[in-house]
Amino acid sequence: MHDLDDDGDDALRREAESGESSRASRHWWDRNADEYQDEHGEFLGDDRFTWCPEGLDEADVRLLGKIAGRSVLEIGAGAAQCSRWLAARGARPVALDISHRQLQHSRRIDLVRGGAPVPVVQADAAVLPFADGSFDLACSAYGAVPFSADTAALMREVRRVLRPGGRWVFSVTHPIRWAFPDEPGVEGLTATASYFDRTPYVEQDAQGRATYVEHHRTVGDRVRELVGAGFRLLDVVEPEWPAGLEQEWGGWSPLRGRLIPGTAIFVSERA
Repeated sequence: MHDLDDDGDDALRREAESGESSRASRHWWDRNADEYQDEHGEFLGDDRFTWCPEGLDEADVRLLGKIAGRSVLEIGAGAAQCSRWLAARGARPVALDISHRQLQHSRRIDLVRGGAPVPVVQADAAVLPFADGSFDLACSAYGAVPFSADTAALMREVRRVLRPGGRWVFSVTHPIRWAFPDEPGVEGLTATASYFDRTPYVEQDAQGRATYVEHHRTVGDRVRELVGAGFRLLDVVEPEWPAGLEQEWGGWSPLRGRLIPGTAIFVSERA
């Protein structure tokens, strides 16, 4: 869940390998973390676990199953709002993010609230710095997965650090949205690109260096990545836009949300 700032970079579709994507994500989130938390902090709260701009909360849907007493890895945690919610319910979370500045916001929230801080780790989700079988559960709310060039490898890494039977639940922009302009108004209701075009969306500076990269996979791609990594797919949740929610978030809006899905949540279990 993000908004792109208007910094004058060129936007285009081109290939971007893993190293370039990782560097771009780290620098972009370090540069934009303050603005992101200022704009969306009220919606996200300090200790709310919401899966998406549609406001679907883990408190209501329980996609992770039992959490009390479980060790949980939150991937692409930002300011660790989800991890804080998990800790308050008896889980033992670790919040991982590629951005140092995002994790500083987690520390800021913990200092204001007092009490035990959420353990945080700065790392790339495609190379997790944990031993095999370290966690009971793993989750990600719009974190890391869309920004990784090799999500098949990311899925294998998540499986590696999970114990047998551990759930891996993650939300991403619904893949169908890639066929439509990322606009909240009527201009975002007409398909202008191929759903099957997996060429990454890249913003680059005048020297051609990527400053932001996002990768597209189809629904089928996501299923094959999970199964290929050794997961059992349990569910794919497509949250409907709730009545009464009028807040826009980038390309998410009541207008679009009532007509086309904006989020896909994949619920899986380590085989």
